[in-house]
Amino acid sequence: MNDTSENTDPVIGVVKWFDPVKGFGFVVADAGGPDILLHVNVLRNFGQSSVADGARVELEVQRTERGVQATQVLSLLPPESDDSVGLSDIAALDPKVVAEAPLEPARVKWFDKGKGFGFANVFGRRDDIFLHMEVLRRSGLSDLAPGEALALRVIEGKRGHMAAEVFAWEAALDPQDA
Repeated sequence: MNDTSENTDPVIGVVKWFDPVKGFGFVVADAGGPDILLHVNVLRNFGQSSVADGARVELEVQRTERGVQATQVLSLLPPESDDSVGLSDIAALDPKVVAEAPLEPARVKWFDKGKGFGFANVFGRRDDIFLHMEVLRRSGLSDLAPGEALALRVIEGKRGHMAAEVFAWEAALDPQDA
């Protein structure tokens, strides 16, 4: 069997788009070159099932006959903040206060990307935790699936408990990574 793939040095770039329904998207490398295929399985190995457009990523990639493909996500940073789009409940919060809130294990109850919100259940809490699309975007995510495991920093909003930050489940297991 002839191996036509070639591994390269890690690549840093920006997510051009990612569609969790289709199961893939593309990254544009800072250094230029062809778009890099990012498959949902590679993203899941990093602990996420989606990524926001505009997120910064560091990837290990492989050149194949079919193009450049990500083989591993090494790091992911949310898109640069757009202050013109705000969420009043968290806009005025001190980032230090949010960072001091404990990471709590949760599961997505439901999330509707079209509506821009959904809810999660935190272990040991009776009330639902509100999840807003803008918080997901700021956390580097673009969509959530029912039953998906997360780690949340929960605050008291004007209308009840809401997520101020959303992380992959693995962050709850190792808080130093969050």
